[in-house]
Amino acid sequence: MFSGIIKAVGGVVSRESTGADIRLRIDTADLDLSDVVLGDSIAVNGVCLTVTTLLSNGFWADVSGETLARTVLGDTGVGSAVNLEKALTLSTRLGGHLVTGHVDGVAEVVQRTEQGRSVKFRIRAPDRLAKYIAQKGSVCVDGISLTVNGVHGAEFELNVVPHTLQQTTMDGYRPGCRVNLEVDIIARYLERLLLGERAALPVSEGLTVDTLLAAGLARNGL
Repeated sequence: MFSGIIKAVGGVVSRESTGADIRLRIDTADLDLSDVVLGDSIAVNGVCLTVTTLLSNGFWADVSGETLARTVLGDTGVGSAVNLEKALTLSTRLGGHLVTGHVDGVAEVVQRTEQGRSVKFRIRAPDRLAKYIAQKGSVCVDGISLTVNGVHGAEFELNVVPHTLQQTTMDGYRPGCRVNLEVDIIARYLERLLLGERAALPVSEGLTVDTLLAAGLARNGL
């Protein structure tokens, strides 16, 4: 589990193909590794990876074919900058929101607008994830906990302050840039819970008006 508060910007220094998956060597820059051991989790651009080899200034991690299919790590080449965060402990401050490191899909930056010292981004989420994104709700983009300022269909807006731009990879975002997207964990579980017994069916049509009526969350005629 993570908070979405980036602790360092590192870089990919080596990439090895192992058939259907890859291995990445990550330079962790000034991220403190003194309490990290083999098997620990570190979020790399929002993707929870397991430390398989620990180095003095970084680590190696395996990236499965499933992760490559669902994230943009497959596009991450040697020299790419990456956002880093170590897994939370029970004594860690939760400055962002609860982030699992399990990316839901790949989104695309469609607009960047300079607003004084801040930047407003408009990002297009995959259609299937649009229902989980709400105005003033939380969203995780490349491992960064952010507040949604506006929603327009499958597109949402973010206002990013100078500190976040400087401490993450977001200052490099331009239209067309693909990013890892994780929606709020509460929204995901709430949908599943509301399905009730329908969740056990092999194929579920998701939430319907009938489901909401049964849960007392809607009224006939509305």
